[in-house]
Amino acid sequence: MSQRQVLQVFEQYQKARTQFVQTVADLASRPQNTETLQNAGVMSLLRPLLLDAVPTIQQTAALALGRLANYNDDLAEAVVKGDILPQLVYSLAEQNRFYKKAAAFVLRAVAKHSPELAQAVVDCGALDALVVSLEEFDPGVKEAAAWAISYIARHNAREFASKRVCFYIYFLQFINVPFVVYLHCLSAELSQAVVDAGVVPLLVLCIQEPEIALKRVAASALSDIAKHSPELAQTVVDTGAIAHLAQMILNPDAKLKRQVFSALGQIAKHSVDVAEMVVEAEIFPAALVCLKDPDEYVRKNVATLIREITKYTPELSQIIVNMGGVAAVIDYLGDSKGNVRLPGIMMLGYVSAHSENLAMAVIVSKGVPQLAICLEEEQEDHLKAATAWAFGQIGRHTPEHARAIAVANVFPKLLNLYLDTESSEDLQAKAKKALKSILQKCTYLPALEPLLYEAPSNILKHVICQFSKVLPHDSKARRLFVTSGGLKKVQEIKAEPGSAIQEYINAINSCYPEEIVRYYSPGYSETLLERIESYQPV
Repeated sequence: MSQRQVLQVFEQYQKARTQFVQTVADLASRPQNTETLQNAGVMSLLRPLLLDAVPTIQQTAALALGRLANYNDDLAEAVVKGDILPQLVYSLAEQNRFYKKAAAFVLRAVAKHSPELAQAVVDCGALDALVVSLEEFDPGVKEAAAWAISYIARHNAREFASKRVCFYIYFLQFINVPFVVYLHCLSAELSQAVVDAGVVPLLVLCIQEPEIALKRVAASALSDIAKHSPELAQTVVDTGAIAHLAQMILNPDAKLKRQVFSALGQIAKHSVDVAEMVVEAEIFPAALVCLKDPDEYVRKNVATLIREITKYTPELSQIIVNMGGVAAVIDYLGDSKGNVRLPGIMMLGYVSAHSENLAMAVIVSKGVPQLAICLEEEQEDHLKAATAWAFGQIGRHTPEHARAIAVANVFPKLLNLYLDTESSEDLQAKAKKALKSILQKCTYLPALEPLLYEAPSNILKHVICQFSKVLPHDSKARRLFVTSGGLKKVQEIKAEPGSAIQEYINAINSCYPEEIVRYYSPGYSETLLERIESYQPV
């Protein structure tokens, strides 16, 4: 056999490997093929190709593995069980930039599914290799590495996608460790491991690079690190990230702005000190412009950032108010629907909770009618609960604050939500609490009177209490209370002798002549008829 014939065999073998791995990569790009590929043993066939002598075959094999692992946690676990991760990590330091991007893609695809799979990526030494990749010259390699790091760091205690939940619950109960505590520790360890690997300073350098895609992923990774704890957020702050993020808030790229505002919000949420640092970066009032951004997620992340800043102190809230933040958020609520409204609703509640003046700023900016629209339009209970809570924070200060809510006809809506058996427990509790806190300040009787006919006793006593406070000092109100049927309704209320509500009723009755009270008392007409029957004309 000639040398040419011998070499031809190797060429055919290489072409076959190339064709196989390219075909598998193409098949793996379509979800309907994943189960068939897995059943055919594709993992064990791709693994040796990661060590192939031909770089193109290596890269395509890694790409195919990443696509498969990206679909679900079963395929990601198959990558882990196939002992593929150590080879990928080793290759990150040894191979060319194309392979490094593909290898980082596989690590990202595995880590994204659950804290356990992310931990498996960390345990195989991936973080050190990814840190080295962040120092590469090629921005595509940096981006792939930052993306993988972001997926490792983002897990939190609410996430647990593995199908082995029952086993873990059983095992952790057996060793007397609460399941949620285990998850929280695991997620904290993942983020801390990322920080300990020296990632944060490199990510801050990445957001200063000219490539927009790299900036996006680096900002996202910083957000995922900062969200878990004050200590991790402080680590991000200490590297000077806030100043660099602040410089990008008006960048024309919407996806970058999403991540920038998300990162600033995750930093600001942990303490008043870091919230003040975010404000001192002079992002306002420029950030308020982004509440009108065409991108929904940009608007939501800006509103979330403002919410996190205003929740801490009256001083921080006053800064936002002075810059027109309340009016901007109210406009934002008018332009939004659904969950996008939530941070704006909560921001108005936080601002109003701090002081009478700040709550009045919300009222003057027409915040109450807009919140009433939200309460009417939204269907999700958690949005209604947040809106009810915000109303409670606005109206609990003075009669003037309560009147603004009463005039907007909010009382019947809150009462209906409280009484509706289909409302969630949280919604019922917040509607009830808001009603009570506002009613205790409300002196606007036209809004209170309908509640005499609809409110249950635990709400009714607050309504009666307000009448007992106002009527003794307002003759016009006393007359209207009679002509509208309010006094008659009060006489029909059955109250326990000596109870608070009975004392309020007695206080109301003392405002009227005795014969008027008797006239509107139940059974008085029958008494008159009896007197007529027994009356003897002279």
